[in-house]
Amino acid sequence: MTKRIIATITSVILILSVPMTVNATKISDIKAERDKTQQELNQANSTLSNLKEEREGIEEEINTLDEELMEVMASISMVEDEIVELEGQIEETEEDLKEAIADEEAQYEAMKKRIQYMYEKGDYSYLELLLECKNMSDLVSKSEYVEELYEYDRKMLIKYQEARQLVEDTKEKLLMEQEELEVSKHELDEEKAGLDELLEEKKAEASDYDAEIAKVKQAATLFKAKIKQQNAQIKKLEEEEAKKAAEEAAKASAGKSNSSNVDSSSIISGASGSAKGKDIANFACRYVGNPYVAGGTSLTNGADCSGFTFAIYKEFGISLPRTSTAQRGAGREVSLSDAQPGDIVCYAGHVAIYIGGGRIVHASTPSTGIKYGNVNYKPVITVRRIVD
Repeated sequence: MTKRIIATITSVILILSVPMTVNATKISDIKAERDKTQQELNQANSTLSNLKEEREGIEEEINTLDEELMEVMASISMVEDEIVELEGQIEETEEDLKEAIADEEAQYEAMKKRIQYMYEKGDYSYLELLLECKNMSDLVSKSEYVEELYEYDRKMLIKYQEARQLVEDTKEKLLMEQEELEVSKHELDEEKAGLDELLEEKKAEASDYDAEIAKVKQAATLFKAKIKQQNAQIKKLEEEEAKKAAEEAAKASAGKSNSSNVDSSSIISGASGSAKGKDIANFACRYVGNPYVAGGTSLTNGADCSGFTFAIYKEFGISLPRTSTAQRGAGREVSLSDAQPGDIVCYAGHVAIYIGGGRIVHASTPSTGIKYGNVNYKPVITVRRIVD
């Protein structure tokens, strides 16, 4: 585990001990705290990614060690089997050697006895055997017999000696092979012990990583919760400020709005268009002076531009898309010169309801709320006819 990651983990663990509360009361301060929390979350996620990567590396090492250990254990098993087999062969060779030694000794004793009887003792000494010969042919025959008997004994003795030597050589070879196998087994046992120790170390290291990963995940979860809490407080404060601004704007323009309502009625009635479109335009004008609220769709408590048009048409049983961009595709397109009350006028990032006479009613801004305006106060992208 790198020192950098260890240091990061230490900082994360310290962060875990800090209560996840939002103490600031200003939107700017809370946003600053949220940005800091986001940085801490990013750091935790980066640490988590590094930890997981290193944990995967250790897991690969463990798998490799497991494979090596299996190979070593298989080799040990094979060597042990070979040793057992050799021990059996050595036991058989020892029995063969005992038999060879016994055969050699028996032949040697038999040969000594025959030589002793023929040359040193008894009625049939070598000289007597020759003196008993009746003629030269008999003498030659008996001399050859004695020589053949001696040669036979000598060859048999050599044969038994060679057989014994062969068995001894075989035994020596088997013992050397056994010694080599014992050395191999010892080395394999040491290798296995080393692999076992290293494997335990890696498993312990992997366990440490699992514990640290769990801690960093816990930290990341707390950071996410804190960011969610901060966003909720920011939204709440923004809504409160928007509502307050809308209320103040509504109070400031109350008189003007009321007089404009009368003007709007005459504008709508004097314009060409369908009765239903005029009804929609008149209905929309009732809510002039109410607050603008970002994301809102309430005609009384506050709405944004597309939320205002969405809510107006909903009251007439007509479903519009919720966003200003999507409302550009609603109904059918008409030219601005042919616009009628109830049509939706679309601008870049904004929508309004046309009431006739080059005028619109729309949820303008948090400071002005729902108000009247000129249709050309900024470039028109398209005009959409929703009802005929």
